Amino acid sequence: MIVNFDEFNSIPSVFYHQSNDLKDQPYLWKKDKDKYVSLSWLQVKEQVESLATYLKDLGILEGDRILILSENRPEWQITDLAIMSIGAISVPAYTTSTTNDYKYIIEHSGARCAIVSSHELMKKVLPAIEKISHCQNVIKINDDNETYTEVVNILSYNKIINDNLEKSKNSNKIEELSKNFKRKDTACIIYTSGTGGNPKGVMLSHGAMLRNCASCDKLLESLTSDLTKEIRYLSWLPLSHSYEHTLQFLEMGQGAQIYYAESIDKLLVNMAEAAPHFMTAVPRFYDSLHTRISQGLKNQSKLSQRFFAITLNLGKKKYFGEQMSFSERLMNGLMDRIVRKKVKKRFGGSLRALISGGAALNFEVGLYLSALGLPLLQGYGQTETAPVISANPPEKIKLDTVGKVLQGNEVKISEDGEILARGELIMNGYWNDPESTNKTIIDGWVHTGDIGEFDEEDYLKITDRKKDIIVNAGGDNISPSRIEAKLDIEPEIAQSMLYGDFKNYLVAILVPNKDLALEWAKENNFEADLNKIIQDSTFNKKMKEVVDKVNKSLSSIEQIRKFILIDHEFTIENNMMTPSMKVRRFKVKEMYGENLEKLY
Repeated sequence: MIVNFDEFNSIPSVFYHQSNDLKDQPYLWKKDKDKYVSLSWLQVKEQVESLATYLKDLGILEGDRILILSENRPEWQITDLAIMSIGAISVPAYTTSTTNDYKYIIEHSGARCAIVSSHELMKKVLPAIEKISHCQNVIKINDDNETYTEVVNILSYNKIINDNLEKSKNSNKIEELSKNFKRKDTACIIYTSGTGGNPKGVMLSHGAMLRNCASCDKLLESLTSDLTKEIRYLSWLPLSHSYEHTLQFLEMGQGAQIYYAESIDKLLVNMAEAAPHFMTAVPRFYDSLHTRISQGLKNQSKLSQRFFAITLNLGKKKYFGEQMSFSERLMNGLMDRIVRKKVKKRFGGSLRALISGGAALNFEVGLYLSALGLPLLQGYGQTETAPVISANPPEKIKLDTVGKVLQGNEVKISEDGEILARGELIMNGYWNDPESTNKTIIDGWVHTGDIGEFDEEDYLKITDRKKDIIVNAGGDNISPSRIEAKLDIEPEIAQSMLYGDFKNYLVAILVPNKDLALEWAKENNFEADLNKIIQDSTFNKKMKEVVDKVNKSLSSIEQIRKFILIDHEFTIENNMMTPSMKVRRFKVKEMYGENLEKLY
């Protein structure tokens, strides 16, 4: 069932091998009228070949780019595979982006066609497409009666599939075509989040993603070897993110079943329904999970709270390899049945591992969840490396690291501490941007922009982003992300950002936890208005106590002397966060720089 990824020349060739082998077995699952229903491997293959046949007839040529704009669903992968099957290049876009974002990506990539899922997304993308002459065909996935004023050729996905089924069945051309591709051929262009300006189009080859799949399959081998009947994944992180995008091909090569989550609001419900063995997410999800479990515990009985505390204490002891007494070992076994089993059941009961990537995982959050029996495998990489460079092996998890360099990858630390990566995993370059390509890939090494080091067991540690390091007035280098992680784990703080380049001390922007702030207002007979709450001197004193607590764990140059409170979070919608949930520091500084300067 699990293929050897090194034996294949392209992503579609893996898919056709698996669909011919697994035939009528279930593959892609989605919600239909409150119930999960599946498409078999052969049904998916039929749709892939049908859409691919139509794209060729539409005049899409090898090397042409096609935009994919959709939430996670079976049609996303079907579209992706159909595009790649004819040698075209898929260009995923985030559903949370703006019309201007879509205009930039379509113009920059030269996309000749767009495949869009819904009316809501059509309303955002059509104004961008209407004025772009090279992209006048839009295939819409959802069938509805909506009409549009834009002068664009809108085609029905379902009609295309049905009209071309027989034609594609009677021809083996699409599957045969995929055998001609080379591992070095560009398969997709994924646009980076753009924390420092316009996004760049990262060209990823079939081989780069297959290399990642082979490495990750080896990493998870001990967790999947006994899953002979089926492996289940829950897909939630956007497929436009290189992390989830490559992961779907690992799942394909494992012959796994993929369940698509409905939304973040229904994530826990969907986990209970799908009972996945694995799920990937970014650290911000795990932070919110930690907060949700901690806050929910307050409503439990004193006995439940006591058992929970014992579970955490013993789980942490086990993680650190501390000696347990006979009675502690007995108690830990009892907590497995009383607490950890109950926690796991909330996540479907089959979970082998949660996988974290995309940003730095807060150590305390990771330790907390691991102690509750939810092992977290933190990995590291970036879009330019397809994306995984290293990850924690299940056999020995070190939460303060991003694990060991994966098989087939090379990593070294430059003289200034920057992490450099080399191997088949690295990108073919940035689309239409040779200058940026030459700055990033030097002598075959990708310069990641991250600062790191290896520990005594060759586990890689990330200490900061090269460009995000704060250099104070004394010339000291300070890691803002490390300090922000300490602030953000405090229940009273939802988000934070440090400031202090070339200054004598650090200051911060703090976003209070809205629920806790409103709870404080209720207890203190104060108006339930966050904007007024953050201006109250008593509330500010309470927040200062939280900051003082964090400062005790920091060196003198790292301590936060002053802060401002703001009444709304950094979000994708207000452009202060990227779609992959990284803070756009330059945007936050544009908005609040003047207020921060007043603190000095």
